[in-house]
Amino acid sequence: MYLLLDANAWWAALAPFEKIYWVVTIVFTLLFLLHMGVSLLGGEHDGAIGDADDAISGDDGIGFQFFTLKNMLAFFTILGWTGLACINSGMSTFATIAVSVICGLIMMVIMSALFYYTSKLSHSGTMDLKNAVGKTGEVYLTIPGRRSGTGKVHIRCRAACGNSMR
Repeated sequence: MYLLLDANAWWAALAPFEKIYWVVTIVFTLLFLLHMGVSLLGGEHDGAIGDADDAISGDDGIGFQFFTLKNMLAFFTILGWTGLACINSGMSTFATIAVSVICGLIMMVIMSALFYYTSKLSHSGTMDLKNAVGKTGEVYLTIPGRRSGTGKVHIRCRAACGNSMR
């Protein structure tokens, strides 16, 4: 009971500007942690959380994504914590807002770049048949004549294609 009274006294002693930053910090930190926990448990891919990232993950047409749910949660989480640090260090209201917004935007850029470059690391594994033309291969399942059936050929194409293809 004493802890609750102490928290009420602490809250009452805060300036309105600092209360706003505390609300933003607490709410978005909890949402960020919840989203991260659900993502780590795989709930995000089971349709438990609707996310624009998943809706367009198979689309290669969109590259650098800046406004996503993850980025917004990170922006407001960093904005809140940075703002509280600025307030506690005695910075002015304008400086606190400017520094916290800039730090939030930097975090969004870092996360966008991280997800963008991470997505570039994926490899489909699908062979581009144009890269196989003129290469030497090994037939390991006989190919019937006159296109009457299928067979299998193993082609190594490391130098020209950058990987081993089958």
